[in-house]
Amino acid sequence: MDIKDLKFENGLITAVAQDYKTGEVLMAAFMNKEALEQTIETKRGYYWSRSRKKLWKKGESSGHEQIVHEILIDCDADAVVLKIEQIGGACHTGYRSCFYRTIDGKVVGEKIFEPDDVYKK
Repeated sequence: MDIKDLKFENGLITAVAQDYKTGEVLMAAFMNKEALEQTIETKRGYYWSRSRKKLWKKGESSGHEQIVHEILIDCDADAVVLKIEQIGGACHTGYRSCFYRTIDGKVVGEKIFEPDDVYKK
């Protein structure tokens, strides 16, 4: 399997970041080909921001970067899982994981930083 064999829809592929030790799902995002190439080359998480329409390195402003240990491709070649070591929180809201609440709104995740302290404007 090669990057050229992956199915990028509208130039993007779904990427799930998962803790490489515990299996906890930390975040879901999108990657374009360049983001995936940068991730493979640097062993750091790079993604495509649909809202900002630009490539971004996880942790570039917060310091909460991702060290990539392994990349898995699903059976349809239209999604990837990054097995990562998360430095700091994965979620920009201050939680370890972006999946910190239930469908009912109950907070079940661990808040590990205050966004206002990290993302100074």
